[in-house]
Amino acid sequence: MQEFDVIVIGGGLAGLVAATEAVDRGLKVGLIDQEGEQNLGGQAFWSLGGLFLIDSPEQRRMGIRDSIELARQDWLGSAAFDRTEDFWPRQWAEAYLQFAAGEKRSWLKAQGVSWFPVVGWAERGGGHADGHGNSVPRFHVTWGTGPGVLAPFVRRAKAAADAGKLSLLFRHQVDRLVVTNGAVTGVTGRLLAGDATPRGGTSSRNVVGDFEVKSGSVIIASGGIGGNHDLVRKSWPVDRLGPAPKHMVAGVPAHVDGRMLGIAQAAGGEVINGDRMWHYTEGLKNWDPIWPNHGIRILPGPSSFWCDADGNRFPAPAMPGFDTLGTLKAIRARGHDYSWFILNKAIIKKEFALSGSEQNPDLTDKNIPLLMKRLGKNPPGPVQAFMGKGEDFVVRDTLEDLVAGMNELTGEHRLGVHHVRAQIEARDRQMTNSFSKDAQVVAIRGARNYLGDKLMRTAKPHRLLDPAAGPLIGVRLHILTRKTLGGLHTDLEGRVLNRENKPVPGLYAAGEVSGFGGGGMHGYNALEGTFLGGCLFSGRVAGRSVGR
Repeated sequence: MQEFDVIVIGGGLAGLVAATEAVDRGLKVGLIDQEGEQNLGGQAFWSLGGLFLIDSPEQRRMGIRDSIELARQDWLGSAAFDRTEDFWPRQWAEAYLQFAAGEKRSWLKAQGVSWFPVVGWAERGGGHADGHGNSVPRFHVTWGTGPGVLAPFVRRAKAAADAGKLSLLFRHQVDRLVVTNGAVTGVTGRLLAGDATPRGGTSSRNVVGDFEVKSGSVIIASGGIGGNHDLVRKSWPVDRLGPAPKHMVAGVPAHVDGRMLGIAQAAGGEVINGDRMWHYTEGLKNWDPIWPNHGIRILPGPSSFWCDADGNRFPAPAMPGFDTLGTLKAIRARGHDYSWFILNKAIIKKEFALSGSEQNPDLTDKNIPLLMKRLGKNPPGPVQAFMGKGEDFVVRDTLEDLVAGMNELTGEHRLGVHHVRAQIEARDRQMTNSFSKDAQVVAIRGARNYLGDKLMRTAKPHRLLDPAAGPLIGVRLHILTRKTLGGLHTDLEGRVLNRENKPVPGLYAAGEVSGFGGGGMHGYNALEGTFLGGCLFSGRVAGRSVGR
């Protein structure tokens, strides 16, 4: 039987950080994952690599004035903490803000991480200074995207493995935490057959044996529940977001299954805020899927006309890029599982980006000539591929033909061209002047006051039905599962707490399984760029605290 000082369950970003930090303290570490070595790094590999930083050199070079006080106002306005059990999530939120304003950038930079110079403005919020959203751009895209964030920790892990300080135990599926005299002292589970399924694909669950591993402590870093739609629906906050959708696309692979939450509870750990979650409203069905029901998120600029399945325009703040859960609530309040963007070529070439490392080969591969093509006359290659091959896109020269194509796509024939035209023409009339009463038009003009948006993310204001800006494009948008905002309740050392708010001896958690820290440091809403950062921070805390 193998024995370690620390077992880390989950080989994603949080698990890698926790394991390598523990190794650096001289501890003997075993890293366990139910998937194969090809999945090392987990979901972070597929991410765009955006990181939330406060008052960074990149921000200052772009003329952005940020501060921890402003960031704290934005975080607390978004989180809206209102529960007794939010004590530790509040502490984690403050600790993370200090990290994001302090050591985070220099710690990563020392390991070779760098950033694209234009800071993105994601999740702009609901319209009030003290409410949800980022007051300023804070979304720092890593040069190399998700793989660039992972690289130093994969490198450190492999070096530790070569030195005999870290054991990588792939295809080990944990079924139980071993508890001895009230303390977690190891894990047991099933050995799964080797499987060469490519990264992200659905691997087999063929069992070839059992295993048991002893340890002084266990860190759970197994991720969220986004690949388990039954569990997502079971946890869905009907009171806040309306009934759970019947159809969703998957933003994560099937192995993001939430199994370890129940296993941790069986060992005495408590899960809090399980009804808090983060799902996107701008999902596309991937024309070249990697995992079942694979969805890709559009990262939209502010100009697309957004309407429900019946063609009714959403009111502010349900505008592209502003309030994710507010828009999700608006969609579900109307009983729909999908909505529509209506835009044109001028908008799509400037404003459409797709989330994911594989959808951004210029940034992921650090290819500057390819990156410069984003400033050209056509949309980026991956966007063009979706326009030509994706089942959710309709491209036509006239609005009549576009609406007919949108109706044909769904087979529901719910859109009336006169109704849609009346709303779009009303918005188009607001483009005549440099001022407007239309909240979206005001937002478009405001976005272009930021140089980064003017250069790369926001089209010049124009009439949507202007033939010179065509052709017209309709995009069906699905609800896309992604992140769990609640999870295992932890203190500021990453120790998992029981129902009496006391640490379960020997048990720690990090990453999404812990709500990225504390059992929900984001509260009800996230500011974007905070998911990878939460994995980094909580993994570091757990790795530096475990076994002390």
